Amino acid sequence: MANWLSAKVTQVKWWNDKLFSLVVHADIAPFTAGQYTKLALEVDGERVARAYSFVNPPSSDDLEFYLIKVDDGALSEALANLQPGDEVRIAEQSTGFFTLDEVPSSEQVYMLSTGTAIGPFLSILQQPHVWQKFTHVVLVHCVREQQDLSYQALVKQLQQQYPQLHYVPVVTRENVDGMLSERIPGLIKSGKLFDHVQLSASPDVAQFMICGNPEMVKDTSACLQELGYTRNRRRTPGQITVEQYW
Repeated sequence: MANWLSAKVTQVKWWNDKLFSLVVHADIAPFTAGQYTKLALEVDGERVARAYSFVNPPSSDDLEFYLIKVDDGALSEALANLQPGDEVRIAEQSTGFFTLDEVPSSEQVYMLSTGTAIGPFLSILQQPHVWQKFTHVVLVHCVREQQDLSYQALVKQLQQQYPQLHYVPVVTRENVDGMLSERIPGLIKSGKLFDHVQLSASPDVAQFMICGNPEMVKDTSACLQELGYTRNRRRTPGQITVEQYW
């Protein structure tokens, strides 16, 4: 059973009419970048809880979560209505193995995300360890429309600070100059992703971290396996590390 704490909302940042970031303050136990926790509210007399990854690095005093407001969503609508000063319940202990400690060192790491699943990658990228472990870091963020490409200021800041960061925004329902427009599995299978960042990937030099909707995770993993990459496990290290908490 989770040990629940009270978290005070300090900020609600709306990126568009559906996407928002919830910033709270709570004295939770230390976590590792890439992990997730649970948020909960009382909805119609029942506690509803969902898992959300941290966007902030572990060193931050505030805890930030990137969410999408889902119409008739059991929890997301209630979270979207919160205002600074309101309270939300948060699990004291975080969990998850989607961390750099679980990923073998390599020349390249590809961080593949859709929608709000860019969150854990932003947490990881704000840690110094990733820049020491990999020569090239490729952050891919696939969304439907350009307006869904949130956290642009943070990404630009990271690019200025770390030249080895390759940021690849992908928009699938609009044609945007300079941006790729196919789903991530197709970009990998065709080689367009690697051509775009001017890197040559192979199982000897590349690691892939995948976080997003279940269909993307499944299709991307299958595509990579067809190309000779294997799932990364503690007993048998490979090149594909996935996050699945849906």
